[in-house]
Amino acid sequence: MKLPAAGSPAPPFRLEALDGKSYSLAELAEHSPAALVFFKVSCPVCQFTLPFLERMAASSSLRVVAISQDDAKATRAFRDRYGITFLTLLDSAAGGYAVSNAYGISSVPTLFLIEPGPVVALAGSGFSKADLEELGRRAGIPPFRPGESVPVHKPG
Repeated sequence: MKLPAAGSPAPPFRLEALDGKSYSLAELAEHSPAALVFFKVSCPVCQFTLPFLERMAASSSLRVVAISQDDAKATRAFRDRYGITFLTLLDSAAGGYAVSNAYGISSVPTLFLIEPGPVVALAGSGFSKADLEELGRRAGIPPFRPGESVPVHKPG
């Protein structure tokens, strides 16, 4: 499978959130860019990455959305453990991982920046310091604090 390239249309979807509401990609990226991060609760690189995204979730210029490949119970426990408060959607085995497959996900975390349209502006897999710094520039909130030791890359 191959990730959608920057500049290509983002595959449309509608997924249910932990609160029971459903959201479409068109709604999520209607007025501002949306950062989508696909993850699994058992993934150590996801556990490392999502708290950095949480720092940027307070931005009004970038919407951060997690897409869990686990069930609601496990996903809630993950959110509680890692302090994640931003919108979390479910793309689990019960639904055949339909959205993950549409986005070519072969490892997690996988991150996309989706511009209104919706169009893919950035796509990357694993932890990428440069990708998170780019999202931080877009959000107006740096993902890393001074003095934090952050690797350049961690494969997913």
